Amino acid sequence: MKTLVVFSHLRWNFVYQRPQHLLSRLAHRWPVIFIEEPMPDSDQDRIEHIAAAPGVEVWRPHVRGGAHGFHPDHKAVMQRLVAQSLADQRIQDYWIWFYTPMALPMAAKLEPEGIIYDSMDELSLFRGAPRELIDQENALFKAADLVFTGGRSLYNAKKTRHANVHCFPSSVDALHFRQGTPDHPLQQAIAHPRLGYCGVIDERIDLELIAGIADRRPDWQIVMVGPVVKIDPAHCPQRPNIHWLGQQGYDDLPAFINGWDVCLLPFALNESTRFISPTKTLEYMACGRPCVSTAIRDVVEPYGHVVPIHPDADGFVAAAESFLQLDAASKAQHDRQVADIIARTSWDATAAAMADLIAQAQARREQEELPVANIAAELARASSASSASAALSA
Repeated sequence: MKTLVVFSHLRWNFVYQRPQHLLSRLAHRWPVIFIEEPMPDSDQDRIEHIAAAPGVEVWRPHVRGGAHGFHPDHKAVMQRLVAQSLADQRIQDYWIWFYTPMALPMAAKLEPEGIIYDSMDELSLFRGAPRELIDQENALFKAADLVFTGGRSLYNAKKTRHANVHCFPSSVDALHFRQGTPDHPLQQAIAHPRLGYCGVIDERIDLELIAGIADRRPDWQIVMVGPVVKIDPAHCPQRPNIHWLGQQGYDDLPAFINGWDVCLLPFALNESTRFISPTKTLEYMACGRPCVSTAIRDVVEPYGHVVPIHPDADGFVAAAESFLQLDAASKAQHDRQVADIIARTSWDATAAAMADLIAQAQARREQEELPVANIAAELARASSASSASAALSA
């Protein structure tokens, strides 16, 4: 293999998270082509080529159709555009890496040497998930050589669906979040104590919880850093002590987090959060900040001994107060526990382990002369099986 061709529902310049962390590191070994969802309503069908990071080139399709995402309406044009770009760059020896099953039809005419599925979220449970996503994921499981999962709970949900599933939870670049970063200018005028959250603000965030904390402690300041997506921004609670600072760059996050007294994991407990593994948990810890969370399984099980778990604003306030009042000895003990967690994980190690598994799968395929799965055939079989099941249920 000479190239990784990645299909992603997330844009490279969106919130810097798992895909960027992993692929920017894997690009030291293999060049990465990162294919984003199409930009609709363009005046022509084309692919914009963007040098995004060393070894990473983003392909941003622009299509004349008006549908959003990897919609079936874009199938033919996406197949043509991607095939032409690969031919133009003389890319022949490649593996395909999927972050969403919805992109599978877009790759149905490609001829990869292998297929990877990095399941970082249970996308079928997200708001607005298309009906065909489940059929396409079934086809992707059949076609894939390797399946990675973004957390332990997601691994437990997927491990019986493929013979080669590996759990790679969220990790952290500890050096990036080192302490001692000057306070970010956008929050320098905000008083203490500060409670902060960074990340996407969507249906996974419990906005009533945020409002409840602010109402119970009007002298505390709540700093919310991240883009508001898929929900009406008007639903975000407005209080004098809640500060909505919008999306910020990954390089700026340490300056925000290191200026907070307590960090928040204020996730709603709903279908879209059943399998999440929040990257920010370890980023908070790498900054040496204490945090409080709702009962997200991939926070409770590995980190419940250092992260208080509470269901409501009263619990969050009580836990934050406890952290704010820690004596020196108790704080030192907490810091040692957090440092031990951070010392045992890194994105470098995670990417290296994934690369080894890919190389092993490639070697096995070559030695045993194994054929690569036919994506189009697997899609047809999954659709047929789904139709038969629906007919039996009717």
